[in-house]
Amino acid sequence: MRIGGLASGMDIDTLVGDLMRAERIPLDKLAQKKTRLEWQRDDYRSMNQLLSDLDKVIFEGINLQGSYSKKAVTSSNPGVVSATANGSAVNTTTSINVTRLAKPAIWVSEGTVVKDYTAPKDVKLSFEVTSGDGLTKTTQTFDIAKGDSLNKIISNFNTSGLGVTAFYDEQQNKFIITKKDTGDQAALKVNDLDTETFMKDLGFTNAVLGGEIATTGKTIGDTAEYTINGYKTTRATNTFPISGVTYTLQQEGTANITVASDTNATVDTIKKFVDKYNETIEAINKKTAETKYRDFPPLTNEQRKDLSEKEAEMWDEKAKSGMLRGDSILSSGLNAMRSDLYTKVDAGYPEYDQLSEIGITTSKNYLDKGKLVLDEEKLRKALADNPDAVMKLFTGTDSVEGIAKKIRKSIDTTVDKIELKAGNSLRTNAQFTLGRELTDVDKRISAFEQRLADVEDRYWRQFSAMEKAIQRSNQQSMYLMQQFGGGQ
Repeated sequence: MRIGGLASGMDIDTLVGDLMRAERIPLDKLAQKKTRLEWQRDDYRSMNQLLSDLDKVIFEGINLQGSYSKKAVTSSNPGVVSATANGSAVNTTTSINVTRLAKPAIWVSEGTVVKDYTAPKDVKLSFEVTSGDGLTKTTQTFDIAKGDSLNKIISNFNTSGLGVTAFYDEQQNKFIITKKDTGDQAALKVNDLDTETFMKDLGFTNAVLGGEIATTGKTIGDTAEYTINGYKTTRATNTFPISGVTYTLQQEGTANITVASDTNATVDTIKKFVDKYNETIEAINKKTAETKYRDFPPLTNEQRKDLSEKEAEMWDEKAKSGMLRGDSILSSGLNAMRSDLYTKVDAGYPEYDQLSEIGITTSKNYLDKGKLVLDEEKLRKALADNPDAVMKLFTGTDSVEGIAKKIRKSIDTTVDKIELKAGNSLRTNAQFTLGRELTDVDKRISAFEQRLADVEDRYWRQFSAMEKAIQRSNQQSMYLMQQFGGGQ
């Protein structure tokens, strides 16, 4: 704590503060420069995020061949048969007559088991499990602990690898096990004597080593039986694929399944790209055209204290404006993408080798600055005439780059340039231009702060010396006065 002015009567603390305020002006300018660099870095990164989001929309949409081969499936009687289709399915109508649904096997204990039953000892149960279609046969084991309640035992069955659902019928005191998969080949056999004994305790009195857990209590599963386009056949399950179409039988009856190209899905994918592209270039154009208010530098802490919250907010808005005004990296990136959109794609379809030929053009309004306009009717006609040509225009071929790949390459180039300039969350300051500038400013701020501390010490030493001199002068004056006064 420094206390001055006792001898001179001057407010030394205020004097030094005023002097230091003037000395701090260069430091405030450095701090403002640091703030501007940070704002510029953050603006660059926000632009990169926009470009990355656009790249993701392209990659997951117009870049994928599957986006142009989606199928729409309708059923004349979805309560009888429902279906889905992948891109390889042929456009056609199929008639299905369901005469029997597939059912799971069920095992019901021949004897009974009381509700308050508990396991008499620790035991590892072992079963041979055969799937409903008879194609898979495995050995499954799981543990039962001494004292486990009936509910706990049921839970162990349900979470084991048996592929079953177990429950207890309190009215009949029966233990019921149902296979999760359907088919007439399902089996659940006892593998050892401990398992045989335990299953008999649960009421499965006919359980024997090497045999089914129940004999008279077993309901054999069933296969699905149906006729498809006049051909009668069976399946072990009610859901099965045929030629790219997955059918699900719901109940007995007849239904017609129609598979057609899902033009709506393809149009939606292309519209999503157009909308995202327009959103991206609008944001970038707005950022590069922002007004730069040179009379509104970043506020210092002292300046911010003198403003209301609303005033500071309005000042910051102007101070942050124009950080990327006229930026060459972003401008060249936009120009590259525009060029990609106008380029012909020689994929073997000259009638559809440009976006304009499928209804995607550039807005004639110069204020839109290159936004795309989609003629949906023209796009649907192109998809109806030659869906493969529309797909190749975007995806290209093995030897020809499509529009999607061209734009993604331009985006990658721009993103890389921005990261060299402004980095990303994974880069250190030493790895990008603005980061190195920030590090340099931090060093200059640190050095200047030390210089200010030295200057402040010097001011205090000078004022302290002045105080001491005044104090000595005062003491001498008082001494002389005392001497003169003493002589009278």
